[in-house]
Amino acid sequence: MQHFSTSIDTPMWFKNLTLYRFTENFILTPDAFSQKLQQMPFRPCGQQEESSFGWTAPLGRNSDQLLHIANGFILFCAKTEEKVLPAAVINEMVQEKILDAEDLQGRKLSKKERTAIKEEVCFELLPKAFTFSRKTYAYIDSKNGWLIVDSASAKKAEDLLSHLRKCLGSLPVVPPVTANKPVVVMTQWLSGEEAPADIKIEDECELRAPEQEGGIVRCKRHDLALPEIKNHLDTGKQVIKLALSWDDRLAFVVDENLSIKRLRFLDLIQEQVADTTDFDDTEQFDAEFSIMSLELANFLPRLMALFGGEKSHVA
Repeated sequence: MQHFSTSIDTPMWFKNLTLYRFTENFILTPDAFSQKLQQMPFRPCGQQEESSFGWTAPLGRNSDQLLHIANGFILFCAKTEEKVLPAAVINEMVQEKILDAEDLQGRKLSKKERTAIKEEVCFELLPKAFTFSRKTYAYIDSKNGWLIVDSASAKKAEDLLSHLRKCLGSLPVVPPVTANKPVVVMTQWLSGEEAPADIKIEDECELRAPEQEGGIVRCKRHDLALPEIKNHLDTGKQVIKLALSWDDRLAFVVDENLSIKRLRFLDLIQEQVADTTDFDDTEQFDAEFSIMSLELANFLPRLMALFGGEKSHVA
C-alpha cells in the first residue's frame, strides 16, 4: 500500500516514528507554544552560511501558523536548508591556488597556509552554492504523553529536539523503555514462539551476532520461517529489526530501540480516508492528520505491550 498525500506542498502521513516519552506533563497552551516557536522561524541561508534551521508552517506556503491542532494533537514542522559544495570542485580549486602560490613564492606551502587557502575557496564559493532543504514533522500527544518525530534518523530527531529545547527552555522527554528487551522478544518469535494473534511477521529481518563487532545478516522479501533463518538463530544471532503488521491496520519495521521505520497505513485506514475525498486541501490535511494521530494513539500502547509493557517514565 502507498502513503497518501495532499495537494498542499507536503505529505501528511508519517513514514517513520522516533518515539519520546514526556516525564512531566506538557502544559503549554497552543498559543504559548506557538509564541515559543516564533523565536526561531525558518529563514533561508545567508550568503556566508552553510546551513540554517527554523520552524515553518506544517500546512506549507499557504499558511503562517506554526502549529496545526486536531483532537488535542499538536503538529509542528522544522525546516533545514543546507548549501552544497561538491568536494571535487573545492579540491580542484584549492590545488590550483596552492600550485599558483608555490610557483609564485618558489617554495612549498605549509599545512597552515594550505588550510587557509581552502577556507578562502569555501568562503568564495558559498554565495554561489546550490541549496537543498528538508522538513521534519513532529507532533505532541499531551493526553497520552508522547512526542513523535517523523524521522528514520535518531540524529535528525535529536537535532529537532535540541532546537525545540532552545525555544522552550526545557523539554522533559526520554525514549520509551519496555520491561522486555525488543531483541529478546523478536528473537523468540522467529525462534518458534508464536507471535500474538494481532501481529503478523512479514518478510524482512536483520540479525546480529551478540559479540562486539558481531556479524549482521539482512533478509528482505524472504520467508522468515525457512530453516536457514533458524540456523542463524541457533548460532546465537539475535533479531534487531523485524517487519510486522498489526491487526491489518499498520505495517512497519521495528528495531531494537523501538523505532518504527517504513510505516504504512493499510486498507482499514484507507477506507476512512476515502470518505474525505470531497474536502478542500486544508480540510483534507486536517482529516488525514486526525486519522493518523488517532490511529497511532491506539497503536503505541499495543506496541509497548508487545514487549512486556512500559517501564515507568516518571522522573
